Amino acid sequence: MKIGIDARNILNPDKGEAIGAGHYTYQLIRHLLKVDEVNEYVLFFDFRAREKDIKKFSKKNVKIKFYPFSDYKKYLPGAYSEILGTATLAKEKLNVLHTTSPLSRIPVSYHGKTVATIHDLAAIKVPEVFPSLVRAKAKAMLSFAIKKADKLIAVSQSTKNDICDIFKISEDKINVIYSGYDKRLSEKSTVARTEILKRYNLSIDEKYILFLGTIEPVKNIARLLEAFAIFRKNFFAEKKMFNYKLIIAGKRGWLATEHKQMAKDLEIEKDLIFTGYVVGDEVPALFSQADFFVMPSLYEGFGTTVLEAFATGVPAILSNVSSIPEIAGNAAKLVSPFDVEEIANAMFDFSQSEDLKNNYRKRGYLQVEKFDWEKCAKETLSLYESLK
Repeated sequence: MKIGIDARNILNPDKGEAIGAGHYTYQLIRHLLKVDEVNEYVLFFDFRAREKDIKKFSKKNVKIKFYPFSDYKKYLPGAYSEILGTATLAKEKLNVLHTTSPLSRIPVSYHGKTVATIHDLAAIKVPEVFPSLVRAKAKAMLSFAIKKADKLIAVSQSTKNDICDIFKISEDKINVIYSGYDKRLSEKSTVARTEILKRYNLSIDEKYILFLGTIEPVKNIARLLEAFAIFRKNFFAEKKMFNYKLIIAGKRGWLATEHKQMAKDLEIEKDLIFTGYVVGDEVPALFSQADFFVMPSLYEGFGTTVLEAFATGVPAILSNVSSIPEIAGNAAKLVSPFDVEEIANAMFDFSQSEDLKNNYRKRGYLQVEKFDWEKCAKETLSLYESLK
């Protein structure tokens, strides 16, 4: 078979695009090439992709291509982009083309067999936390990808159910294929606790609670701050010494600036640390040194950070909505993302019991082993072969 994969969302897997669809594409291709030396792969990259990242995929059965209009697409009418895109794809005579995100759009006039991965439908399921233009664009792109593709990959059963409910698509068209986790996270971090404490100006006796993700309303940061404020008050009510900080790590998204003002209003700004975007050795280090992890998201299509917490041995408090219970199983404390008191109480319980945290830590180690990139690659390859 000749398999094409749209890899344009891999721009910098070690930095800016190390999350989301770019991370999925990078890991999927890497593991497909590991398990399959028979089929031919044509990888379509954006011109901005770094040469050293493209070289990582250099193998005898791999051909690298660039979309010819990547660097001047903004100057071309949409019709020309469609024509050039279709011509580029058709020239390769692919047996199947995989677009790993609805944002990497398949040209309308391309008629080859296609597979599309759908990661989430957050903008449709919780529209109140997205700007109107984002909602409209997401719905249009999802609708096109779902109807255009011959087969769909949903990254969770929850996402599959949402696709069927919203777009009235037959279940037979959708395969649930779970993503994996980076097994390097299970290795002991080379960054010492003292280095983390110094990096974020923490004293030796301070503990921290970690949130990691894009700072945007769908992640429910406002309620997390409210819950942390209640958690802090619970300590003082019990006449206990409060030695916790809340670290919010991740790149800034829509409405991120409002959270700093909210922290001031809640009088928790001295106990709150915004790290900005974190990469490389910072990620496992931040996880491994955290007392526990909290992610009260309103919606997750999969929830990679859940697996990262489990892999690094961090007990987790998570939302009980969308795909999260499916991915977490019994390995995390599940709470309503709308109930700040419940979130705060879970945080207090974790802070008071090492046995409770150790119980969830052990469960997390077992749960994360169910998610494997090599398994994901093999199941994806079987789907490609079903379209021959």
